[in-house]
Amino acid sequence: MRAVVTRVSTASVKIENETVGKIDKGFLVLLGIKDTDTKEDAEKLAAKICTLRIFSDEAGKMNLDLETVKGSLLVISQFTLYADLKSRRPGFTSAAKPDTAIPLYEMFIENCRNRGFAAETGQFGAMMDVCSVNEGPVTILYDTETM
Repeated sequence: MRAVVTRVSTASVKIENETVGKIDKGFLVLLGIKDTDTKEDAEKLAAKICTLRIFSDEAGKMNLDLETVKGSLLVISQFTLYADLKSRRPGFTSAAKPDTAIPLYEMFIENCRNRGFAAETGQFGAMMDVCSVNEGPVTILYDTETM
């Protein structure tokens, strides 16, 4: 799994001009799932992201986690994180097909919720408009193959 995690002061997602997910302070998580990913990858990635300390403390150091700042997550499926860029037109052969990706996407979200966090979502496979106000900006990349 790959995730792009951005620290945000607000983020939202719209489908057909209707807001389906919105958070204030927290993380916008763009989540890509590879055809070889497993339930263990979803659990491990959720644990890493939910304990990530990238919010500033009173001294201005990135030392606080999502729980401390009472933050939320907006999780958006993003198969394009597994783009093959050998040519000018990207291919997506290593991205998981929906029958594999949807259960792992839902498992990742459930893992975050089970840790006590509000987790808003878009809709898997839908054309979405994602808006965010990035703080910092602070953006962290995760790949379960290298964790």
